[in-house]
Amino acid sequence: MITRILTTLCLCISVGTFGQESQDFLKYKNLYPEDRYVRLQQAQNVEIDLSRDKITIVQNFIEEDLYLDDGANLNSKESLNFSSFYELESIEASSFSFDGGKYRKETVENFTERDDQSRSFYDDTKTINFVYKNLRKGSKTRLEYKENVKDPRFLSPFFFGNYYPIENSSLEIEVHKDIDIRFLEFNTEGIDVQYEKEEKRNKNIYRWRIKNIDKFEYEPNAPTFKSVVPHIIPVINSYKVDGKKISVLNDVSDLYNWYASLVKNVNTKESSKDLKNTVNTLVSGLETDLEKVRAIYYWTQENIKYIAFEYALGGFIPREANDVFNKKYGDCKDNSSILKEMLKIAGIQGSLTWVGTREIPYTYKQVPTPLVDNHMILSYTENGETYYLDATGRYTPLDMPTSFIQGKEALVENGPDAFSIKQIPIVPASRNSITESTTLRLEGDRLVGASKASLTGYPKSRFFSNLENMDSKSQIDILYKDFFEKGNNKFLIQTYTENNKYSYELPFLVDYEFSIEDYARKLGDEIYINLNLNKLASMYKTEEDRELPVEYDFKQKFSHTTTFQIPAGYKVTYLPENVVASNELMDIKVSYQDKGDSIVYNQEILVKFIILDTAQQQQLNKLIEQAEKAYKEVLVLKKSAP
Repeated sequence: MITRILTTLCLCISVGTFGQESQDFLKYKNLYPEDRYVRLQQAQNVEIDLSRDKITIVQNFIEEDLYLDDGANLNSKESLNFSSFYELESIEASSFSFDGGKYRKETVENFTERDDQSRSFYDDTKTINFVYKNLRKGSKTRLEYKENVKDPRFLSPFFFGNYYPIENSSLEIEVHKDIDIRFLEFNTEGIDVQYEKEEKRNKNIYRWRIKNIDKFEYEPNAPTFKSVVPHIIPVINSYKVDGKKISVLNDVSDLYNWYASLVKNVNTKESSKDLKNTVNTLVSGLETDLEKVRAIYYWTQENIKYIAFEYALGGFIPREANDVFNKKYGDCKDNSSILKEMLKIAGIQGSLTWVGTREIPYTYKQVPTPLVDNHMILSYTENGETYYLDATGRYTPLDMPTSFIQGKEALVENGPDAFSIKQIPIVPASRNSITESTTLRLEGDRLVGASKASLTGYPKSRFFSNLENMDSKSQIDILYKDFFEKGNNKFLIQTYTENNKYSYELPFLVDYEFSIEDYARKLGDEIYINLNLNKLASMYKTEEDRELPVEYDFKQKFSHTTTFQIPAGYKVTYLPENVVASNELMDIKVSYQDKGDSIVYNQEILVKFIILDTAQQQQLNKLIEQAEKAYKEVLVLKKSAP
């Protein structure tokens, strides 16, 4: 009898629990057991019309989510951004809790607005914040909002996927027949997108639909989201008014003409006396234009603090050089403005230059819209060589671009109606070097050493940027320990000295003394020691099941030479073999030389890539395996007979 009661009670609890979960929840929990939520609907409707001879654009968005685990309440706080280019017209938000066999709706009543700013970035972005009520496992949310796009050049891309699964994704664009539009597709190969076009009265209606989109998995050091997720970019070519065609963004010429119209009135006033005096002092005694450019460029890097501003068209128009000089801060456009004016004072011509950083995967030919670039620099050309001056990059030499624009296209002004597109070079590995020469000796099982290190190129400028942000000596000590660490986690730096600190042109030199406890192994009359203190090639090995390309900031060269003093009374009984391995991606050299009283170990790694696809990763992994086999080899010393 007791057994029957307990069984009945358990069944009631089970049925009761089951009854509190909707069929939607059970369906999608089964489909996506490891995911926190699924987007049931992602819809965007864009209405592009003509009113009073102007293009009007209204975008309507719907987002509906279902939460699949107990962390649903973590998604209660939500926000929505808008700006002067994307004006929010309306917003509705609701949460739905499953209770008593049906979903109960709770409408969000309170929306709060605030400026979205940080200490180093100021723009006109506003944020609407709100809270969904009573979210729990099985809850749903629905967000609907409408925005007006204030400029036809700023149509938003539509992404079919994201880092969560999407059940239904749709895009509908209604376009007045007097508006000529095109659609650019990226990463849509191999996905089942249903497309249709409908003609209705004076409109063309375009629709794209896709179902059951798996989430895109995040992987470290993957390229930009835009280079892997399927998306569509609508671009308005032109429109007609009274039979007259008005261009918007047919090609790069239209984009450049718009950019040129925004900068044509910059620095039309005479430069201030103080700015002129500063330039004249900087170039005094310098004979060549290139020397003058270098002096002005380094002064700007050192004296104009980078703070981003994007207030409406202020995000596209540089500020006056006089203002930037007086305030001593500005964004990338302001740095370019003052650089151009300072060069002009020195009698040298510079060119404003638009460029997309490496997080933007498009070329100017592919996407001739403001989506293609997000940065401004100044170009200077002499004897056929172009120098790309980006004063936002601290400690960047004149003849190197900043690392985040390597390999990108640059849109260079050649006057109000002319431009050129140039390819910014990728800096060779030999310019980005870390070179170390180390001497080692054993004190018991403790390894004691002294190193002379030299840093050039991007490793140097990155180290300087980190160094100048340290607030205390203890932080600086940790920076040095982490950067130069070798052997194992018992590595300690005792002393260090710096030379050419914060130099733009010269290598940064660091001499330091260190120790590594418990590194050598003694067994009887033998000593075992691994001279591969830095397993450099292994840093570039990727997981075998990786699905996305991998991207690094720059090519690089490592060169480590270590001279190990053989302890008195010992001789070498095993010297590891040399290893040389190479392909088009990386060169690896590991070698040993017996000098009688010492062993000279050398490791050289040349990293010849920035980005690798999955096939190249497998190719590189096989090469690195040869190095890792060498990294396991140890030097064996034996005590000599008395």
